[in-house]
Amino acid sequence: MNKSISATPHALELGREVLNIEASAVQALANRLDENFLHALDVILRCEGRVIVSGMGKSGHIARKIAATLSSTGTPAYFVHPAEASHGDLGMITTTDVIVALSYSGESQELMAIVPAIKRQGAKLISMTGNPLSSLAKVADVHLNSAVDKEACPMGLAPTASTTAALALGDALAVALLDAKGFGADDFALSHPGGSLGRRLLTRVSDIMRSGERLPMISENAMLGDAILEISKKGVGMTAIVDANLHVRGIYTDGDLRRTLEKKLDFNATPISSVMSTNPRCINPNSLAAEAVQQMEQYNISQMLVVDEQNKLVGALNMHDLLHAKVI
Repeated sequence: MNKSISATPHALELGREVLNIEASAVQALANRLDENFLHALDVILRCEGRVIVSGMGKSGHIARKIAATLSSTGTPAYFVHPAEASHGDLGMITTTDVIVALSYSGESQELMAIVPAIKRQGAKLISMTGNPLSSLAKVADVHLNSAVDKEACPMGLAPTASTTAALALGDALAVALLDAKGFGADDFALSHPGGSLGRRLLTRVSDIMRSGERLPMISENAMLGDAILEISKKGVGMTAIVDANLHVRGIYTDGDLRRTLEKKLDFNATPISSVMSTNPRCINPNSLAAEAVQQMEQYNISQMLVVDEQNKLVGALNMHDLLHAKVI
């Protein structure tokens, strides 16, 4: 018969202790970051090939994540398993590459076995260990110290705080490289074309805005009744008010209509210019759709007009358009 197991208040305390230990490990790492970090950045920035990240066991899992983060932020990188490298995968490493080797002890037999070949090829070696006096640290061109005071594991056996520190150090490298290379949102979008992230980064206002016959607009000389009919016909919840050259003069929304109804005005005798909202929030068609979302949320509005550099109306969109395009 299986013994019943259930969580206790001690589990909550232990969970908090683990998080505090790992947070302290990362903070300590930040406090001792030194010129070796800058040296490592310089080595990678001068790299004419690829960055190869390698490690065994849990360090290998962290190495894979670091390689993925580097690649997605403008520094081409890939993971090589050190044991596989000894059986042919070393052929993927060239003289122009930089190897980032992770081993908390700095004595990983699999990594140390391929170091002579790496050195013979002339590739640069950056080590990330918890022991600056280890074999791997001593043979590296640059050593990054990722030591932690203790593991979060109660037995001090499972790599926990040490792997968290190594991952954080890898992220620090990636972000610093991103900044040094001037890697921006457009560059990031090119390597993330799929999924919701790709949609947010790649979709521009011009891709989803309403235009042509779907664009709600009336003349600045029109009456209030014309605006109400246009809003009802186009179903965007507003209409733009433009002059003869399509320059935007104002906007009239569902909210404006509710406020107008309280005044009991004659729809057919009230000029739209007397009740419209002037200086509406507008956006350029080349702006990212995500920017439109940010402005709508910031100014608590549901619709926006799209204008070119001359303030000429070219489109319109509302929050439903952004939802439909899965930008939000």
